[in-house]
Amino acid sequence: MKIFGIFGDPIEHSLSPAMQNAALRALGIDACYHAFRVSLERLEDALLGARAMGFCGLNLTIPLKEKALEMDFLQPDPLCAAIGAVNTISFSRDGKVTGHNTDGWGALSAMQHAGLEFNGSNVLMIGAGGAARAIAYTLAEEGARISIANRNAQRAQSLAAQVGRRASGHDICDLERLAGQADIIINATSVGMHEGDRRLFDGRLLNSRQAVFDIVYNRETELLSDARAAGIVAIDGVMMLVYQGAKALEIWTGKKAPVNVMERAVREGLRARGAG
Repeated sequence: MKIFGIFGDPIEHSLSPAMQNAALRALGIDACYHAFRVSLERLEDALLGARAMGFCGLNLTIPLKEKALEMDFLQPDPLCAAIGAVNTISFSRDGKVTGHNTDGWGALSAMQHAGLEFNGSNVLMIGAGGAARAIAYTLAEEGARISIANRNAQRAQSLAAQVGRRASGHDICDLERLAGQADIIINATSVGMHEGDRRLFDGRLLNSRQAVFDIVYNRETELLSDARAAGIVAIDGVMMLVYQGAKALEIWTGKKAPVNVMERAVREGLRARGAG
């Protein structure tokens, strides 16, 4: 039996196992996919252990995506190296460990699925972590102008410099001003994952020409609630999860991923938790 998994901390909320196991069954592959709680400090040990035990593939989530690139035994593919974060790892029979990034593809596909276009659009990206890096890089390639707001302004400016001339970095204090100027607002942080999380900004600033995308998928975030109340396009993180996972599965197996099966598994999992 082939073994796949996801490493993260926290990891209890992840619906990747339900999604990927449903896909593996649909493809008729004798395999299983499990979630493992792995801290930043133990990531190297965990990756080496997965290789030693014959794992076929892994996903990485918060807070491991950038740390993985520090491992000298991991070879990032060109896109992953350009983005500077890893969310998918493949293991070859000869022991080679390759890093990939499917987050940007997943986010782009999710927003296109909802009818959004990016060429010439003003995008406000909240956050500058691994997911934000992938999304910003991908949307810049699509012709979007990107403003990145982060609690650490220097980190936002550094990411903007890496993305290129279409991006600019800002302090989180500028968020409300930037929100009013944006065509598309993306929350690429974990804010909203838990009941009682603070609002990123006053939802009354949203206007009818805007669209909102929140990468959080385990609950209806305050940002999404505000967007729906404003009557504008509101996209949750489910389809990003599905599309990035589908791309990872295709990297591991070489087979076309059953996207509809994967989405159904995620939405059923959310309903079972009372979140959908």
